[in-house]
Amino acid sequence: MPQPSIRKPQVCVLGSAEPGSAAYELAGQAGELLAKHGITLVSGCGSPATRVAAERAIAAGGMVLSIVPPDEMPPSDWPATVVVPCGMGDARNLLMALSGDACLVIGGRAGTISEVCLAWLHKRPLLPLVGCGGWSDSLLANPPDERKNSPILPWASVEELEHQLRQVQLIGVAGSMQAKAAEPLERTCD
Repeated sequence: MPQPSIRKPQVCVLGSAEPGSAAYELAGQAGELLAKHGITLVSGCGSPATRVAAERAIAAGGMVLSIVPPDEMPPSDWPATVVVPCGMGDARNLLMALSGDACLVIGGRAGTISEVCLAWLHKRPLLPLVGCGGWSDSLLANPPDERKNSPILPWASVEELEHQLRQVQLIGVAGSMQAKAAEPLERTCD
C-alpha cells in the first residue's frame, strides 16, 4: 500500500505586473487559490505581482517560500512564511525554476524570461497568464525552444488557472490538501 505524500505541491509564481492592473489583481487571486488548495507558493516576492500573490496566499492561510537573491534576511514584514536568502544574485533563478512542480508566469521582464527558460529546460509545466500584457502573453506561441519539454497551459481567469492546475495534477492529487469550496473569483483580463 503506497504511503500518502507528506510534501505538499509547490508552484513558483514568476513575473511582474503593476498595482491597479488586471494582471496584478489576478496575481493576488492566484495566490489565494493556491493557498485554498494547500499548494505552497514559491516566489522571490520582489515584484508587485509576486508580492501580492504571496500576501494573499498568507492571508488565506497558505505557505509561502521566498527565495531572495541577497545573503541576508529581508525585513520582518516580508510576505513569506519561510525565507531562503541564497546569496546568489540572479543565479537564484535556477533555484526558483527547480522549486516548483509548475511555474505560474505573470507578465514578466528579463528575469522572468530567465526563470521560464530554466524551468523549461528542467521540464516544469508553465502556466502563463494571457490577455493582460507582458511576456507571458506570447509564451504559448513562442516557447523557449522547439523541444516541447513541458506543457504550456495558458489561463486568463482564476477558474481557468484552477482547471490548468488540475491538468498537471496539482489539485486533486492523492496526499495533497483539498480546498474548501472556493468563492467565485470573477475578474479576467478581457
